[in-house]
Amino acid sequence: MSWSTLTAASKARVLGLLLSCALVISSLGVLSVKGLNFGLDFTGGYITDISTESVTSIADLTAKLSPEVVDKLIISKAGDHHFVLRQAPDLNTTANWQAELSQQGIDFKVLSTSFLGSQVGDELFEQGCLALFAALIAIMVYLAVRFEWRLAVGSVVALLHDLILVLGLFSLLGLEFNLTVLASLLAIIGYSLNDSIIVGDRVRELLRIQSGSQRIDTHVVINDAIRSTLTRTLITSGTTLATIACIWLLAGAALTGFAIALFVGIVVGTFSSICIAATLPQLLGLSSDNYTQTLDDKTQAYIDMP
Repeated sequence: MSWSTLTAASKARVLGLLLSCALVISSLGVLSVKGLNFGLDFTGGYITDISTESVTSIADLTAKLSPEVVDKLIISKAGDHHFVLRQAPDLNTTANWQAELSQQGIDFKVLSTSFLGSQVGDELFEQGCLALFAALIAIMVYLAVRFEWRLAVGSVVALLHDLILVLGLFSLLGLEFNLTVLASLLAIIGYSLNDSIIVGDRVRELLRIQSGSQRIDTHVVINDAIRSTLTRTLITSGTTLATIACIWLLAGAALTGFAIALFVGIVVGTFSSICIAATLPQLLGLSSDNYTQTLDDKTQAYIDMP
């Protein structure tokens, strides 16, 4: 297979694969330099619920506090006149925001205060990573059984690509990485795998029907497979993105990180199912010859039936 023999669609897929490689390398570089901004779920800290009748929005509440105190707080709205303040395990910060609200004449009532120790946070992070690792292992076993190894490798690489890009974005923008974001990574794994399997199944189906002089170049078969599944993929992704956008815009700060991670994961997952999961097997030498023996065995078994 040479560059000159590829169609425009095939060349676009290969260029997309190169772009994905560049993005993955950039994301790994950002992660190694900046790391992730772990939230209180992992680092530990105080969670305080307060209610106040004189403040109606997060913007109004932050306006009553000094920038130094606001930078140490994560404020979310839990209802009308009900706010949740998250902070690092520093009692001085607690005293500061309470003193500043009192100085501003804000009447507030502390409904509850809880403390999450760093040891609990470490355990949560460890258990979350184990869940992520277990999901990846189960998926690899499933792909190894279901697909020829080239298609399986393409799906796994596409899956890792999606996770790395989402983590790289969170590191680049300094977004908080908490348990809800970790849960969204598990959802991204399932969604990305679904897209890759749909395309891979169609590629396998078209390759199996190629025989003799009727065989078509693999890159043309893959283009046909993508074209036949593209409408379904775009409709599914579009409706899912619309739902996630509503969560992002309307669900409040508590689910913002979850929505951002899932939104980006679905976008890059749709991209990777075309440019990685379908293109990488082509570069690894996938052809209809990989399925010829399987078809011959099935045909012979059918002939030998009494």
